[in-house]
Amino acid sequence: MKHLKISALAIAALVSLGAGAAMAQEKEKAMDSVHFLIPGGAGGGWDGTARGVGEALKNSGLVDTVTFENMSGGGGGKALNYVVENAQSNEGTLMVHSTPIIVRALNKTVDMGFRDVTPVAGVIGDYAAVVVGKDSDYESWDDLYAAFQEDPRGVAIGGGSAPGSMDHLVPAAILQEAGSDPLDLRYVAYDAGGKAMAGLLSGEIAALSTGLSEAIALAEAGEVRILGVTAPERVEAAPDAPTFKELGVDMEFVNWRGFFGAPGLPEDKRNAYADMLKEMTTTEAWAKVRDRNGWIDIYNAGEDFTAYLENQEADMQQLMTNMGFIQ
Repeated sequence: MKHLKISALAIAALVSLGAGAAMAQEKEKAMDSVHFLIPGGAGGGWDGTARGVGEALKNSGLVDTVTFENMSGGGGGKALNYVVENAQSNEGTLMVHSTPIIVRALNKTVDMGFRDVTPVAGVIGDYAAVVVGKDSDYESWDDLYAAFQEDPRGVAIGGGSAPGSMDHLVPAAILQEAGSDPLDLRYVAYDAGGKAMAGLLSGEIAALSTGLSEAIALAEAGEVRILGVTAPERVEAAPDAPTFKELGVDMEFVNWRGFFGAPGLPEDKRNAYADMLKEMTTTEAWAKVRDRNGWIDIYNAGEDFTAYLENQEADMQQLMTNMGFIQ
């Protein structure tokens, strides 16, 4: 696999750019309330996405009341099981998720997947990043990679999700494209982005694999330095962060994030949620959230979203098999 382009797997069928001119801030109310279920803890990509979408919905006037619930555990499986087992009482709930809903079903981290819930819409894309603590001896990706080459097991890279997840696959893919065996990577899994960050700052891990939006927030807080980003070109929200392509590693990746309803969600309710999210992407409130996080504006809903998930499942299965993560 000479040139690994996960971006083609993770986003090609989803792209529907909504980055055109933002429309008026105030919109006609779409619904009274929305409850967001977040399958991980505070500080992770799911948490940031749900809260950013909730912020835009409320500030644009599309929804009166927005509530959030973090339910971490089981690599996202606890929240997924909760939505499935309490379907009737969860019609007012949107669960945020992303590529891992496919990856974790493939590697058996969870025993359910996107077919067990109702796909509503893909909304944003988030590049990945590798970061180190602000006081790290690794000044650049080249420094980190040189240390890895010398002692692969001595350079742990962590992430806020389970082994075999995207936080694991992305650095493994980077190392593979750089010319190393991805299975040499010592990956340390944490159950949330905040816990992973604590592991980085305490020295438990040498570097952290995370979403770019999370990396930007941490860098702006002065806690980390971004060594590389999986974007095709530098991102406006993080202009000082080099791309891996600049660093000689021909690797790109962008992770979609979207929303799912309970199984058996009535079609009119599914459409109402999808229309609400589509309308949100045209608002100034959303443009502010999107640009602050360095997200790509993506929207794909209903059966088109479901078809995309099915295609990505086949692509990810091949990728994970080729990299030795599944058989």
